[in-house]
Amino acid sequence: MAKATYVKVRLESEAETGYRYYAKRSTRAEYKLRKKKFDPWAINEKTGKKGVHVFFVEKKLPPHKKN
Repeated sequence: MAKATYVKVRLESEAETGYRYYAKRSTRAEYKLRKKKFDPWAINEKTGKKGVHVFFVEKKLPPHKKN
């Protein structure tokens, strides 16, 4: 029986606030993740307050540092 293989990815905010989440996705997937999540640093256009749901897109993780 084969094990499912997953890779860890970084989700960056489309609002370009620098806020990020980390998630796992299958290595077999031929698409990039795009999820709608809460960004506490993004500013709501209607109210002018911080905190709004925005889309997060998948970016590559930086290389691992080995000691």
